Amino acid sequence: MVKIGYTMMTEQAGPVELVEHVVRAEEVGFDFSVISDHYSPWLDSQGHAPYAWSVLGAAAQATSRIPLMTYVTCPTMRYHPAVIAQKAATMQLLAQGRFRLGLGAGENLNEHVVGGGWPTAGVRQEMLAEAVGIIRSLFAGGYVNHHGTHFDVEGAKLWDLPDQPPPIGIAVSGPRSCALAGELADLVIATEPEAELLEAFDRHGGAGKPRVGQLPVCYDPDRDAAVERAHDQFRWFGGGWKVNADLPGTSGFAGATQFVRPEDVAGAIPCGNDVTAFVDAVRPYAEAGFTEIALVQIGGEHQLPFLEWAEHTLLPALREL
Repeated sequence: MVKIGYTMMTEQAGPVELVEHVVRAEEVGFDFSVISDHYSPWLDSQGHAPYAWSVLGAAAQATSRIPLMTYVTCPTMRYHPAVIAQKAATMQLLAQGRFRLGLGAGENLNEHVVGGGWPTAGVRQEMLAEAVGIIRSLFAGGYVNHHGTHFDVEGAKLWDLPDQPPPIGIAVSGPRSCALAGELADLVIATEPEAELLEAFDRHGGAGKPRVGQLPVCYDPDRDAAVERAHDQFRWFGGGWKVNADLPGTSGFAGATQFVRPEDVAGAIPCGNDVTAFVDAVRPYAEAGFTEIALVQIGGEHQLPFLEWAEHTLLPALREL
């Protein structure tokens, strides 16, 4: 059975609300949860970007069952990989084994804030691979010294380690990232229902490992209101990661999406309250081979109604997939 997850989207809600939402998601029966790790929203209309790791710590204490996961953290620029290892180990302890560390090569939107420039895609993948090696070395215990192409680590040691380190997931979007994930990750992460990505992951060592997808949805009893909200806050989603990874700020995303129409968004994102449309949107992920699918309800102020509807209507329908 495909597991259905809930997304704490930091770009559209404040920290207190995010914790309240994941508590309710646990109560209504979602199988797992993920959280985005952003310094900036994609568009001004989203309006939020709290520190994801503080939210995770609070969520770990406020919940008892639901797994938690970053979707995803970039361990190369805004955060040094040695710091990511410390944060992830602490989260695994706080969550009592419910945490997974999702990693990716990052977006300029979030990483440019530390003033390090924005490397090419190939360099970003090199940095990610080196970062994963450092993180795993620290998870193994003992002191770590590392002098690599992109990072230095001097006498680092994690003093609070869980019995089982958090599994590491890597986000993929093409052949190179699939190869890296297959070789280095415990699970794969993708936002498109493309079987080719999972097949490439399998060829490089990923066979049998979990594969986690993500799907935006916009529930509202008023479909027109749902379409309007999805267009206002989520029209950036259709740009593809080659575009989304490189734009540096909300004004760039506003400009890049100025000609996207509401009907274009409605064609890609299920809107309204027709449960069949939501199930049909999830089905391609299941058919492609994803074992877990995290839903993103669009609109920070519209989470609780969505969660109520999910409990009684959407989750029962999705369980039949």
